[in-house]
Amino acid sequence: MVAMDASAIKEIIQWLMEGARSAPSPTAFLKELCERLVAAGIPLWRAAAFVRTLHPDTYGRAFIWRQGGEVTVNAADLDIEETPEFIRSPVALVQSSERELRCRMDDPESHRFPFFDDMRKEGVTDYIALPLIFTDGSVHVSSWTTKEAGGFTEEHLAALRQVVPPFARIGEIFAMRRTATALLDTYVGNSAGERIWAGQIRRGHAEAMQAAIWLSDLRGFTALSDRLAPETVVDILNQYFDCQVPVIREHGGEILKFMGDGLLAVFPIAKDGGNLSEVCVRVLEASRKARANVDAMHYPSGDAVERFRFGVALHIGGILFGNIGGMSRLDFTCIGPAVNLAARLEKIAARTHRTVVASAAFAGACASDWTDLGEFPIAGFSKAQRVFGLRDEESADAAG
Repeated sequence: MVAMDASAIKEIIQWLMEGARSAPSPTAFLKELCERLVAAGIPLWRAAAFVRTLHPDTYGRAFIWRQGGEVTVNAADLDIEETPEFIRSPVALVQSSERELRCRMDDPESHRFPFFDDMRKEGVTDYIALPLIFTDGSVHVSSWTTKEAGGFTEEHLAALRQVVPPFARIGEIFAMRRTATALLDTYVGNSAGERIWAGQIRRGHAEAMQAAIWLSDLRGFTALSDRLAPETVVDILNQYFDCQVPVIREHGGEILKFMGDGLLAVFPIAKDGGNLSEVCVRVLEASRKARANVDAMHYPSGDAVERFRFGVALHIGGILFGNIGGMSRLDFTCIGPAVNLAARLEKIAARTHRTVVASAAFAGACASDWTDLGEFPIAGFSKAQRVFGLRDEESADAAG
């Protein structure tokens, strides 16, 4: 066993207190910290940090380092707290008790934790979990293991206990950054979140861009809301948006806004327009998949089963993407005549009993089996607009 270097431990603590600036990411940070501890004489085999997060789908993330390897990151779903594996884990115990847990693998008491069965298979001899307490009082967990025959010495454990408080401060900074970006992505979208995080927060700051525009609406939503309980309507809306949001994102789109039962999304087009046709093909493919998803959606309601239809308007045009609002309450969204036209086209989709309609600009950029629905006067626009529909929806048009 290599003797522990007390002066090196002090240098590690100083490095942490100064912000660990040589490690720009959580994975780089954990890896460098562990490598420094090993070099200082602490015989680590595995180290992990379990950090809870504020996210609508994720309970938290686990960062795991093993000697000689890279740091791996695993995300846990919200329902993990209800699983037997988590309930009987050392992490859950430390999190709830806010106290450290130390177990030698040859101690019969360690068998109360199924997780240690895997540790013993790896050759681990000793384990300690230490709480990471953030400044807001939330409790997260770090764990440290060794394969040394004698396990950790009291000197090793004392050093780890000294390292953990400044380690928690750095971990909290990374966690707060992650939470902020995740919430921005969740509530305003990826591109908007990146722009806000980069400092584009002044009112009136806007960027002109070309985009394919997607504006959709659920048919019969007002009547649905009138006859069903509000909680049921919310559940239906969530399922309905699940029919669209994943396919929009898979095809390169960004959801900007939910407006009741309406959804506004954009698919950015390169400044030189070189990817115009490719973008429109992706948008059309996404609309077909969303149509199939909504067609397949059903919801039990009393003795009946609710079925659903929606409409989506597709258009191409210039938009202004940026901060709009009043003083301290801003919205990062897009505006422009192209957005207004897409909204009007969506109403035409309802009038013509169509699911997918497109402007002349979109249909012209996307070779498909379009049918000309004719020219329609558009409120707020000086000229009538030619509108196109998909030929495979002509039977629905005739039925209307």
